[in-house]
Amino acid sequence: MKLLILFVVNLTFFSFYHSVVFGDDFKRDYVNLAKLTPEEEKTVIKLAYECGLKEPVYRISTHNMYPSPFKGIRIEGHEKIDGRQVTTQILSVSKSDWLEPEAKPRKGQIRIGNFWAGKPYTQKKTILNVKGKKYRANSIQGLSPEECETILGSFLGAKFKLGPNVKAKEKLLKQIDWTKPSGFYKRGDSISVGFLHKSKDSGFFDLQIVKMDRDITIQEIFQAIP
Repeated sequence: MKLLILFVVNLTFFSFYHSVVFGDDFKRDYVNLAKLTPEEEKTVIKLAYECGLKEPVYRISTHNMYPSPFKGIRIEGHEKIDGRQVTTQILSVSKSDWLEPEAKPRKGQIRIGNFWAGKPYTQKKTILNVKGKKYRANSIQGLSPEECETILGSFLGAKFKLGPNVKAKEKLLKQIDWTKPSGFYKRGDSISVGFLHKSKDSGFFDLQIVKMDRDITIQEIFQAIP
């Protein structure tokens, strides 16, 4: 009986270890020409823990480093949620054959095979609730979360007006991912809201708006292209 219990405990531990370390339970988000093999995934997960990632790996993604031809890797730990605040450990990983030939680890970085990284950093976001759905904003300054929810709700519902300077750029609105707000900022009477592009790694948009009660007018739109 004791032998059976010991076997079950060991099997449970092995299953947990395999799931966390070797990536049976994480999400993948790879761009074309930057996909990791299962063996490479094991390597970068091991690297993440050696670099100090405290949470189990939740997602491994790759991205283009425009305008260069290089590519990078991003590893995310599981989120910690406290009310509206969400914190996530993020680790940026380099792969030698996805960078310039002379690229190499900096002092203090850890290398395993073709991969290297420094220390993970903590990313903080704020949860916004609009009509029963949750959205995450990277940064909020000068506004309350409730005010941001009202603004976001107007954009999600396409309930906004266009100022004279924006009508000529109206086609840009079709490229905005309204479900991915990057930030809300208020300085004096000036309010700006950022949203990501619908296409991955294609930059973001900054909207200068005027808010009168619940009416929102976009006065200017700027596009940041990598």
